[in-house]
Amino acid sequence: MADNQFDAIVIGSGISGGWAAKELTEKGLKVIMLERGRNIEHIKDYVNATKESWEFPHRGGRTQQMINDYPVLKRDYPLNETVLDYWVKDKESPYTEVKRFDWYRGYHVGGRSLMWGRQSYRFNKWDFEANTKDGIAVDWPIRYDDIASWYSYAERFAGIQGSKDGLEVLPDGDFMPAMELNCVEKEVKKRLLEHYKGTRHVIIGRSANITVPHYDRTNCQYRNRCWRGCPFGGYFSTQSATLPAAMKTGNLTLRPFSIVTRILYDKDTKKATGVEILDAETNMTYEYKSKIVFVCASALNSTWVLMNSATDVWEGGLGSSSGELGHNVMDHHFRAGASGTVEGFEDKYLYGRRPTGIYIPRFRNIYDDKRDYIRGFGYQGGAGRGRGVEIAEMTVGADLKEALSVASDNWNMGITGFGEMLPYHENKIYLDKEKKDKWGLPVLAFDVEIKENEKKMRIDMMNDAKEMLEAAGVKDVKTYDHGYAPGMGIHEMGTARMGRDPKTSVLNGNNQVWDAKNVFVTDGACMTSASCVNPSLTYMALTARAAHFAVEELKKGNL
Repeated sequence: MADNQFDAIVIGSGISGGWAAKELTEKGLKVIMLERGRNIEHIKDYVNATKESWEFPHRGGRTQQMINDYPVLKRDYPLNETVLDYWVKDKESPYTEVKRFDWYRGYHVGGRSLMWGRQSYRFNKWDFEANTKDGIAVDWPIRYDDIASWYSYAERFAGIQGSKDGLEVLPDGDFMPAMELNCVEKEVKKRLLEHYKGTRHVIIGRSANITVPHYDRTNCQYRNRCWRGCPFGGYFSTQSATLPAAMKTGNLTLRPFSIVTRILYDKDTKKATGVEILDAETNMTYEYKSKIVFVCASALNSTWVLMNSATDVWEGGLGSSSGELGHNVMDHHFRAGASGTVEGFEDKYLYGRRPTGIYIPRFRNIYDDKRDYIRGFGYQGGAGRGRGVEIAEMTVGADLKEALSVASDNWNMGITGFGEMLPYHENKIYLDKEKKDKWGLPVLAFDVEIKENEKKMRIDMMNDAKEMLEAAGVKDVKTYDHGYAPGMGIHEMGTARMGRDPKTSVLNGNNQVWDAKNVFVTDGACMTSASCVNPSLTYMALTARAAHFAVEELKKGNL
């Protein structure tokens, strides 16, 4: 096999790309995984993983220089010195905001699988039927039963801890032993079950943190520093899980600093023949050939690649024949909820840093509940107790040591809603060919906003949170809406949606591009609707499913 010839090319090395590489190599294919950024080696390159706050020059915070250098990243929590080198440099990779969009990216091996929040939930059966029921966008080409076994497959390998709760709205999975609710959360759970007669539930947040040793990974150490990179492999990432599995086969070539500029397309065979890359260090151009291509560069970058490809055949790029490429951008809107104080647990303390919180599954617009908006939301949050240092400047020397040795008077409890955003055709991205990035490539322009349905939902996200906390005995409950801009959820979805008809969708039910059957898109770009649960587990399941299909089709000679 020539140096540039492979059975499969995987574009991107994040959650979806890592899974594609694992599945395809384990099935015997020779694969090259192309990552536009630098390599980050497991353990060796987690340079801040074991540092304490006092070991950072600014105690882990942000400086004025950082604020000037990162005009987008400064908008929210990602801008801090503990993980600064994991995030994209805004000025090197700019984009155009027709309307505000907070795009937080990680260009390196592993992508955002290193920094993700690890919350891992299955879509339910209603999620796959919702668009048809509500007359929104297009129908999913698959149903829950088509993906259920793949959810199990992904859960077993990734390692998802959680409790089995028997809820139709949040299907159970193949879980590792669950982490525990703390004493206040257990009491809140009990009171809400009683008050709402079993219709609302508090469960442990299901997360990709292993609670028992798994393959060559050590179980979670309750450090809660996951996004710095875990030397124990206690959470799922490309580095800890899928990349070692793929490398073990001997069938994977990993090439960092490789910006895929376009997919090479043969208009006679109507198939892709490979990809063109720009070496991010040398600016040299190379081509790699393959039988199949998996596009897993993250939702918006995957669509950027498609838009840059086969423009001699379709002005809008490969996959644009339906007019839907770049449209239907989705995220999860959040930052609205309530919090208060909890009395009566002054003799109870926390131990360790549990890397997940609680989850309250969706209860709106299911069964007999009907609201003046469609779809719904779930809550993430938890209870905690700080130390007895209310104002740092008032506590120094011996008084500081004394204050640090005792807990604050009260526990606090807070919950934040995460709501579904509908797939509006007019929410779109497109190429801004006037603005270029560091490498002279066109950038994306964003024209995305939330609409009345989401705004109405946010009112319930606040008011329901207040009602539930007060019903659970929480005191001095205050609601909040800290404001939301699309992208802040870091759950970008849509732009190359799956569907049943090539006239209204970019991909079919096996994640194949209608216009090129040997090109598969399995990251967030493929999503037809968003549900209200975190989507990464669905990307894992869809990727594994598509890889299995692709290899079977290759064997049959159909690709």
